Amino acid sequence: MRQIVLDTETTGLDPRQGHRVIEIGALELIDRQPTGRQYHVYLNPEREIEQGALEVHGITEEFLRDKPLFAEIADDLLTFADGAELVIHNAPFDIGFIDNELSLVNHQHASITEIATVLDTLELARDLHPGQRNNLDALCKRYEVDNTSRTLHGALLDAEILTDVYLAMTGGQVDLGLSLEESDSREDDDEAHHHVDHPELLVLRASDEELVQHELRLEDIEKQTGHVVYREM
Repeated sequence: MRQIVLDTETTGLDPRQGHRVIEIGALELIDRQPTGRQYHVYLNPEREIEQGALEVHGITEEFLRDKPLFAEIADDLLTFADGAELVIHNAPFDIGFIDNELSLVNHQHASITEIATVLDTLELARDLHPGQRNNLDALCKRYEVDNTSRTLHGALLDAEILTDVYLAMTGGQVDLGLSLEESDSREDDDEAHHHVDHPELLVLRASDEELVQHELRLEDIEKQTGHVVYREM
């Protein structure tokens, strides 16, 4: 199973008000294991950034002036996401912004959901923890995911943190690094450790003469004490 954990940063909160995507960060998982492949890009939004958004991510207009336009990276982004399940926290926000960007460049795909499915980890968290705070910081605390490096939001950093949260929230690491073959080998080793071949015990039986002497000894004890415990057993 191929999954892409994805996050965006934007100039504001609502694409319907002309706000744009300024950063996209995405990490690839195969069968719940990070592959090391990632997609990360900063974008020139060709507009100002709202102060509230700037305080969240710290990305300035000056920094973005020489960055590519969305039209220049749209195909690369869709190629990276093609056929995957997109894992996104509060997916309607990010999907809405990406789809708005696609519409602005008249891309042949009107929505990224045409080439990928979506898993919203916010909805998943709400199902698991109803009535509780389920933003990314709250989930990091709940699942003991280290987010101390997160002083400001960043798309790639948040995708990395979301990856750890998602894996913890859905059962943690599935491959403990112990294959069935290794497991069988260890079981065999344990059996070998506990199963030790002992030499056959040598049984020495009393001779007839020794049995007679034993009986005489018991009779002598009985005469002196009045009874013999050995014979009462």
